[in-house]
Amino acid sequence: MFLQNIRARMSARLSGDREAGFTLIELLVVMLILGILAAIAIPAFFNQRDKANDAQAKAAARTAQTAIETYATEHGGDYTGADPDALIVIEPTLVKAGDNAITVTEPSPTGYTVTSTSSKGHAFSIKREGGVVTFPCGPKGGGCSDVTDWSS
Repeated sequence: MFLQNIRARMSARLSGDREAGFTLIELLVVMLILGILAAIAIPAFFNQRDKANDAQAKAAARTAQTAIETYATEHGGDYTGADPDALIVIEPTLVKAGDNAITVTEPSPTGYTVTSTSSKGHAFSIKREGGVVTFPCGPKGGGCSDVTDWSS
């Protein structure tokens, strides 16, 4: 009996036999469901955006590494004198201000550290000392889950 009553009401509503609209309770339930879905979706969206910003910073660090290796090839294998301006001449997509800005520290004949910082403040570095290359990052969080190696 209950199901027949529901079917009749739905049929009448769909066929337009009745002029009744939605009740206030029905509208509130729909708004509650939409609110719950938005509360779930919005944080997930922002998390993905932060991951994308960190990925761009990692890509900038890799590009800076390629540029500084090119610099060394052009200067007899010596990294001394490499700075962001010199790397930007080699690779114009690098920037030295704003999001994903690169910095070069400790350039020496056998090593360097290039760093790119994401808009969320995570710094992704590539450090070369002789033949050993490491990938430190910090502060921990976001795309920097392990402060000793972000390369994987």
